Amino acid sequence: MRYFISISILFWGFTATTQQSLLSPGQFLGYDLGDRFTPHHKVIDYFKYVAESVDNLKLVEYGETYEHRPLVVAIITSPENFGQLETIRLDNLRRAKLEEGNITTKKSIVWLSYNVHGNETSSTEASMATLYELANPGFTEKQNWLQNTVVIIDPCINPDGRDRYVNWFNQVRNKYPNPNIDGKEHHEPWRQGRTNHYLFDLNRDWAWQKQIESKQRIALYNQWLPHVHVDFHEQLIDEPYYFAPASEPLHELITPWQRQFQTTIGENHIKYFDKNNWLYFTKEKFDLFYPSYGDTYPSFNGAIGMTYEQAGGRRAGVAVLKEQGDTLTLKDRIDHHFTTGISTVEITSRNSDKVVDEFESYFAKALNDPRGRYKTFVIKGDNQADKLTDLFQWLDDQQIRYGKSPVKKSTRAFRYSTNKTETVTINTNDWIVSAYQPKSILTQVLFEPQSNLSDSITYDITAWAIPYVYDLEAYALTERINSSPAIKQEDFELLTVEDQPYAYLLPWTNLQDAKWLSLLLAQDVRVRYAELNFSIKGNNYGPGTLIATRNGNQHLGDNFDQIVIEATNRLKRPVRTTNSGYVSQGKDLGSSDVHFIKAPNVAVLSGAQVTRGAFGEVWYFFDQEIDYPLTVLDTEYFEKIELSKYDVLILPDGSYELNDDMVQSLSSWVTGGGQLILMKGAMENFADKEDFQLKSFATEEEETTAKIKDKEEVLSQRLDLYMDRERNFISDSNPGSIYKLRMDNSHPMAFGYPKHYFSLIQESNKYAYLAEGWNVGVV
Repeated sequence: MRYFISISILFWGFTATTQQSLLSPGQFLGYDLGDRFTPHHKVIDYFKYVAESVDNLKLVEYGETYEHRPLVVAIITSPENFGQLETIRLDNLRRAKLEEGNITTKKSIVWLSYNVHGNETSSTEASMATLYELANPGFTEKQNWLQNTVVIIDPCINPDGRDRYVNWFNQVRNKYPNPNIDGKEHHEPWRQGRTNHYLFDLNRDWAWQKQIESKQRIALYNQWLPHVHVDFHEQLIDEPYYFAPASEPLHELITPWQRQFQTTIGENHIKYFDKNNWLYFTKEKFDLFYPSYGDTYPSFNGAIGMTYEQAGGRRAGVAVLKEQGDTLTLKDRIDHHFTTGISTVEITSRNSDKVVDEFESYFAKALNDPRGRYKTFVIKGDNQADKLTDLFQWLDDQQIRYGKSPVKKSTRAFRYSTNKTETVTINTNDWIVSAYQPKSILTQVLFEPQSNLSDSITYDITAWAIPYVYDLEAYALTERINSSPAIKQEDFELLTVEDQPYAYLLPWTNLQDAKWLSLLLAQDVRVRYAELNFSIKGNNYGPGTLIATRNGNQHLGDNFDQIVIEATNRLKRPVRTTNSGYVSQGKDLGSSDVHFIKAPNVAVLSGAQVTRGAFGEVWYFFDQEIDYPLTVLDTEYFEKIELSKYDVLILPDGSYELNDDMVQSLSSWVTGGGQLILMKGAMENFADKEDFQLKSFATEEEETTAKIKDKEEVLSQRLDLYMDRERNFISDSNPGSIYKLRMDNSHPMAFGYPKHYFSLIQESNKYAYLAEGWNVGVV
C-alpha cells in the first residue's frame, strides 16, 4: 500500500512527463498533510482543483450548512464509466426497484463519508489523499479499480463543527506541536467542534434528518443508494484502530451477506495493517442496531454500512503523547484512514459483480418476501392533519411508499397507543405502509414496536418506533394488506377576507400553531387564548385556541389583516374568522377566561456545566421550529444577570454548580412571577431544596429497605461479581425508552394534547408528585 505522503520524486517525474500533471494535496496546499489542520475552504479548493484537472471526476455541491459553508461530494470513476454516469445511477435505482427501465450497466458504488464529528479531524485530511490517489492517472492499479466501481467522496459532512475546532486549534497551538496532554491545544473549550451549528450530533440524525446537513445529504444519498458506505470517525487517544466486522448486537434484519462482506472488507484491511505493524481491533463496541447512524442507516438501505474509528479526536491535536509513551501524530491518523479508505475501494472492486448482485437480491427479497414479523403498518386517517403531513414528508424523504386502505375490516393487530395486541378496525380513509416494497427493511426497522436485542449491552437507544415519534394512532399487522393508490389531497384553502372580521381563531394543536403565534407577536399583533372550550356557529374550539381580535390591534390599521392572512397562508393554518365576540357555547371572546398573551422574554443557559447537546436542542427549537427570539446566556457571567429582565429561564441538562445565593435568587425570581424550566440534570440542583417543591423519590431498592437506617448496611448486602459490573450498572440506567405519560389537558401547558403523550425518556431519576400546583404530565 503506497504511503501517500511519500510519493518519490522519481515516480512523480515519470507521471508528470507521461500524464497531465496533478498536484498532490501537499503540493497544492504548500505543506504536507499532517503538518497542520486544513480549513474547510482550502479542502474545497483542492477538490475543485482536482475536478478541473481530470476528466473523470464530477464535483457536486449538494447544499450548504447553517453557517453557509458548502457541502460537496466528488464522484469519480473510469473515463469510460464517467460518460454514462447518469445511466449507472439510474440502473442502480432500477436494481432497487425504485426506477423503471432496462438495466444496461453493472458497476459497484462506494461512498466514503468523512468528518461527521467536526473535531475528529484526520478523516477530512485523509479524504484529500484518497481523492488524489484515485484521480491520479499515473496510479494504474487504482485506475483499474475504477473500471467497475464508482467512488463518491464526501470530504466533510460537518463543516461548521470542523472549522470551529480547526480555527480554535490554529489560534492556540504552539509554533511546534506540543504532545503534552496538559497543553491548551489538547483542551478544547465548551462548545467544541463535534457537533454542527446547533450542537446536534449529525451521526445520530441519519434517519430523522432534523438538521439541514442531514436533509440535503440524504436527498443525494437516496439518488445513488451506494453498495458500500463507510463513516470515518475518531475515538480515544489510546485506542487502536477499529474496523469491521461490527460487534453484537446486530439488528436481526442485517442479512447474512452484509455480515459476510463486512468480514471480507476487514480481512483486506488486516493485510495492510499487519504489514505496517499497526494495532487494530474488530467485533467490539460498535454494534449495528440503532437505525440512525452512518453505518446502520445505509445498512437498512441495502448497503454494507461500516464505521471506521481512528485514535485521536478532540484531544489529539497535531501530536499527543499516549499512555504507553509513544506519540500519536496527525500524520499517523491520516495514514490509517487513508489506508482503510483505499482498501475498501480495492476489495469492493475485486468483488464488484457479487456486490451488485447481492444488492439487487436484497431489494427483490424486500419487495416479494419481507423478513420481519409485521407485514403491514396502518396509520389511522383521523389522526391530526399536521401530524400526518409531517409523517408523509418524512416517508417521502425516505422513499417509503404508502397508500390508502382498500377495505374496511376488523382484525387483530398490535396497537401502539396501548402497547397490546387487540381487535382493531381498519377503514378506507386509513393509510397503509406495506412491508412489501423496496424500502421494506428500513420500513420494518423504523416501525417495529419492540426491538429484538441479541445482547443487552448496546451503544445507543433501543426505542424509536415512528408512531411514537409522530404521536399517531397506528397498528402493526402480521398479515399483508395491499394499499390502493392515493393522491394526498391539499385540503388547505388560502385564507381570504372581504370584510374586516371581529377576530381570527386558530385551534392550538401543533408546533406550526406556535410558529403562527410567533410570527404575529414579532409584528406586534396582540393575541389572546381561550382557557376553556367554546363553540361558534357549529365549530368547536378547544382550550388554548388562539384569538386575534381587531380590538387591541387598531394600532396596526389595515396591516392587521394582512399580517394575519400572510402568516396563515404561509404556514397553512386552519384559521377561521368570526364577525362577533359572542359564542354559542362557552365563554365569549371578551370573557376573563380569554387571556392576553404577553410575548415572553425567554433566555436559555449555555456554557460550562451545561450539556452541549441539551442546550443545542433548545436553541434549535426556538430558532428553527417556532421562529421565536431567544437570549443565550453563559454560565461564566450568569450570576451577574439581572433576572427581572426575563420572563422564562431554561436550564438544560447539565452538571450544575449553583451556589446557595444563586438558588435563592432564582427562588425569589420565581416567586415574583418568573418561569423556571429545568431539564433532566438541572433538576438535581433544586430537588429537596427548602424553597422548591421538587422532591427526590426513593429508588425501588431504598423503598424495599426503608426500615434499614444504615445505608452502608444495605450496600454491604450486595455481593455482585466484578465481571458483572457493566450489566449491573445498565440495570439502573435508561439509555432511551418510550413512556406513556398521562396528561392533564385542562392545564394550559397541555392544551392541544390528548389524554396521553409518548415521550422518549433517557434517564432513570424518579421524583414525587408536586404537593401543590399541577402535575401536568406524569408516568
